[in-house]
Amino acid sequence: MCGLRNQTTLILPLLIILMIGGVVHVRLWANDTKNEDIYFAWVEGGRILAGENPYSRIHVGDMHVNNKYATYFPVFYGFSALTQWAGLSGFAAWIAFWRIVFLGCNLAIAGMLYFLTYPRGRLLGAGFAAAFWLFNRWTLYVTQVAHLDFIAIALLIASLGLFFRHRRASLLLLSLSLGVKQIAIFLAPLYLIWTWHTARQDRLKQTVQAGALIVSIPTLVSLPFLAWDADGFIKSLLFSVTRNPVDHFSVTSLDGYMGWLGMTARLPLFLMLVAVYGLAWRGQIGLYMSSLLALVTFTDFNAVLFRQYLTWIVPLIPLAVLERVRSGGVFDDARNAQSP
Repeated sequence: MCGLRNQTTLILPLLIILMIGGVVHVRLWANDTKNEDIYFAWVEGGRILAGENPYSRIHVGDMHVNNKYATYFPVFYGFSALTQWAGLSGFAAWIAFWRIVFLGCNLAIAGMLYFLTYPRGRLLGAGFAAAFWLFNRWTLYVTQVAHLDFIAIALLIASLGLFFRHRRASLLLLSLSLGVKQIAIFLAPLYLIWTWHTARQDRLKQTVQAGALIVSIPTLVSLPFLAWDADGFIKSLLFSVTRNPVDHFSVTSLDGYMGWLGMTARLPLFLMLVAVYGLAWRGQIGLYMSSLLALVTFTDFNAVLFRQYLTWIVPLIPLAVLERVRSGGVFDDARNAQSP
């Protein structure tokens, strides 16, 4: 009876938060999304069904000005085509289906944050983490415009939560997250650092294997498009690196003020990321804090800043704040998890 009471005490607050969150987010579904990025993901799926390569349009551009090019790996474009082939050919029916999927991922993120923070923050900390995710302005914005970020973020949070205990599953979840939207690419070096530090033997082999798993899904889904039009595919993915500075906030990044373009404009971002990786390598910051700093560095120094980028930072804030750092070092959790 005591165990049942404890489970009810643990689960009931989460269910209340999720129900309220679900109601709030569904109320935002009335927003017209035909001018948003998700509409063009539907368009790219239609192009695939029509036998057109969505990445080939980049050939008519100058690699600086965006014309709604296909800049993600093909995972979501493939799902877009699949759901249209299955009968959701009209945009209204298609987006209605995907809004449900996005909501499910949204609530799943809240649930994961709740359980990941409970051991450190108990009910108050766990409830705060879930509510902080569901009701902050950036999460509400992504629901309103129906961007696909919730899928990739859910996969990333699941990956981080599983890293120390289920390494292979964690790496594959990160790989799938990158296949949907590659924002988490800045965390990939951190995964290699964590793998190296927590390996009991064959460090180099395990780290190389981890890298192979991380790139596995984006590589596999990209092969048909590489064979179809390798130049267009590569240019489309590189467009995010070469495009002109642009943001939703009228707050120019350093490269914009200095008038830098192309790879030169990304140099401050890369240098700051190297500093984050150095801190992680030396064990001075833990798994969640290093992930948070990597994504904060991306948003603060990248030449392009859109509102949805801020959503990636939100779930890592309570995780990093409540992260338990043992006196023996930040990798003790991993070693303890691997102990028989």
